[in-house]
Amino acid sequence: MALEPRNQAFARTVTRDDAAIDAGLRAYMLRVYNLMAMGVGLTGIVSLGVLNVPALLEMFYVPTARGIEPTMLAYIAMFAPLAFVMILSFGINKMSGPTAQLVFWIYAGVMGLSMTHIFMVFTGESIVRVFFITMCAFAALSLYGYTTKRNLSGFGTFLFMGLVGIIIAMVVNFFLQSTMLQFIISAGGVLIFAGLTAYDTQKIKSNYEVSDSGEIAQKKAVYGALMLYLDFVNLFMFLLHFLGNRD
Repeated sequence: MALEPRNQAFARTVTRDDAAIDAGLRAYMLRVYNLMAMGVGLTGIVSLGVLNVPALLEMFYVPTARGIEPTMLAYIAMFAPLAFVMILSFGINKMSGPTAQLVFWIYAGVMGLSMTHIFMVFTGESIVRVFFITMCAFAALSLYGYTTKRNLSGFGTFLFMGLVGIIIAMVVNFFLQSTMLQFIISAGGVLIFAGLTAYDTQKIKSNYEVSDSGEIAQKKAVYGALMLYLDFVNLFMFLLHFLGNRD
């Protein structure tokens, strides 16, 4: 009989520890989602801001005999986000938490500059419609990645190879300008980033450690937000090319 109280005390301790881990994980994931959502919001604000300020818009796009064409500054804005992704991906361990978060905000703002052109290519109605479709799809896929007991790590290599294939196809189509190839790229991109949304969510969840210090937890949250931000934005862009109506 003397063992029973100790067993009960041990069970209560395990229960309290599990509850603390669950609460910490929920707070961590909420922080990731909040950062990601604010990044998407900042991107949209910057895009709309440039679009509605003629002086700024003329710095990025100019009318020509062949139509509206991007300036050199627009091309810089298009490729600049890649530099920020590389900085965050490979340099985040050397940054402080606040610095990593600042770089993330700058990246989201620069991405807004690079995405201004979609408002000149697609109708506003289709952009709004596809954005809400993306939100619903992203929420469902991320929820699946968070709650599923299935280990999705085996899909990582497949998804990465698919992503490389999509990038190569996009480079090729930059020169070919093939409508059919663009359709295939858009369909493939939707499937790849749908899979990555669930995969990355599970990976972010598995990276959580209850023992993480405030600095480490902040950097993990920023990196997780970056991963989900990339999934959301790319899913939106591929769906827009797939379902959007051109202006």
